[in-house]
Parts: sequence; structure tokens; C-alpha cells
Amino acid sequence: MQYKCKVTVIDKKVFGDLQEKYLADPKSGACPFYKVGAEYIFERYGDEDTFWTQGKGAHCSEAWDCFSRYVYTALQGGSIMRHWTNDEHMMIACCNDGTRPVIFKIERLDYKVLHVDADNATQNKIAAEIKNLDGVHSVNFRADKNFTEIFMDRNHEVSDEKILDAVKILGSFETQID
Repeated sequence: MQYKCKVTVIDKKVFGDLQEKYLADPKSGACPFYKVGAEYIFERYGDEDTFWTQGKGAHCSEAWDCFSRYVYTALQGGSIMRHWTNDEHMMIACCNDGTRPVIFKIERLDYKVLHVDADNATQNKIAAEIKNLDGVHSVNFRADKNFTEIFMDRNHEVSDEKILDAVKILGSFETQID
């Protein structure tokens, strides 16, 4: 099993009364760095390690301080917030700016990586076949890396055997699952 982490900006708040009272610029307004709906995907597979590359200046330091520990935990396959949220794969957090906080949804994404020795057209057909399996949330063929990512529904791991059976429908191929 592999893990990614998705961070989504779900809200921004502005406390104008606090800005008026405490800030050097009393009309600062909402955070200019993040937009509601923006998504950031962190991964550590193969030669990818976006935990480090996205953390270096790609995020506001107050926000990074807020959510980096949850991202790291998710990338290791850990429970982000067990018994606190209704889904231990998810956490709601906000940055440390008390006058204009940004609210984030942090989610652990569970997936498997399928390597198949086949051309891109066949790989796309295999991905479509796998998407029909119970428990599969989505499938992403990464032509740039020559592998398929199989994302599973929460708390529902799809067995390697079921994945390989779906591949066999389209022929006999050399395969590997990570």
C-alpha cells in the first residue's frame, strides 16, 4: 500500500475587528496566499518526494507549520486524527494567523501502484477495467512514469489478486504491484 496526502483549502475567515485593533495594517483583509478550493497533493513514491519540495516556499510558513505534521503522518500511512474526526484519514486544521485564518482539509489517500509491461493504449484499457472493481475510488495511469495508481475507498483495500484478475481480462502481461 502507498500513501499520498491531499490538502484542500475549504474556507478563509477574516476578523476585521481584531485586525482593526491589533494589526499594523488594520485593513489587511483575507489571506492573499491561498484560494478556497485550491488542492495540493503530496507524495513519496519512487523518485517523487513532494513533502520536501512543496514545503520549501510553496506554502505560507504559518500554514506549513499548521499542517506539515499531518501531511507527514499521512505519507507514512498513519492515522491523521484518530477518534477526533469522523474519519481517521482526515483532519480539519487552520493556520496560525488569528485575524485571517485559512482552513484546510487534510486527507490521507490510500493507493496501490500497478506496473504492467504493455503499451499506453493497453495500459489505459487496464485502468478502465480496474476502475470497475468494488472498492476502487479512482484510477490514474501515469504515462510519464509508466505505472497506474489505484486509489481505494476509505477502509476498503482491494486485494492484489482482484487487480491482477482485472489485468488478465485484457491479456497476459508482466505485472508488479507496490
